Amino acid sequence: MEVKGYKNNDYKGGGYGGYDYLHNGGKGTFMAYPSDHRSSSRGTVRFVLVLVGLFLVIYMVTTPTLRHSKALSSCPPCFCDCEEDPMFSPIDILNSSLADCGKNDPQLNEEMKKDIATLLAEEINLQKNVTDDVLNRTKALIMSAKRASSHYQKESEKCNIGIDTCEGGREKAEAALIEERKLSALWETRAIEFGWKD
Repeated sequence: MEVKGYKNNDYKGGGYGGYDYLHNGGKGTFMAYPSDHRSSSRGTVRFVLVLVGLFLVIYMVTTPTLRHSKALSSCPPCFCDCEEDPMFSPIDILNSSLADCGKNDPQLNEEMKKDIATLLAEEINLQKNVTDDVLNRTKALIMSAKRASSHYQKESEKCNIGIDTCEGGREKAEAALIEERKLSALWETRAIEFGWKD
């Protein structure tokens, strides 16, 4: 199909939805072609995206499951001698397994036989022991502080007595010095009276 009036047009192979416009010696020509290659490339891209999405979903779902199964396989086996009866409900099985587990351990049996009042009494006794221990430590620290305070008080009293003694000695020495000066002045005046000269 030829279209006139499109001379020297820049469109050389521009697609018009199933037709291509070709420059053919000054004449514009539209040529029909099948448009399946575009739809097939779009379909391929969609298919690849769907596959990638499916792989991501499968990876996100299976990774936690594998981790959980590895964690379960790494746990040590339970050595409970528990009987499983399919006639019981899961709650009954759980209760019976908890009752049977550890029945061969005498310490665990003794702990399980204790009632709440006994457990509370033991807890109170433990708290009392801890409180008594803290109180004894506090008393020991107080006694040590009192001894140190008494020692320092005695040393302070000794220092005060020494200061008082020194103060008394200083006062006596000062009084003796004054007396010596007076006596020295008296002898000097008498010597001058008798004609003594420097």
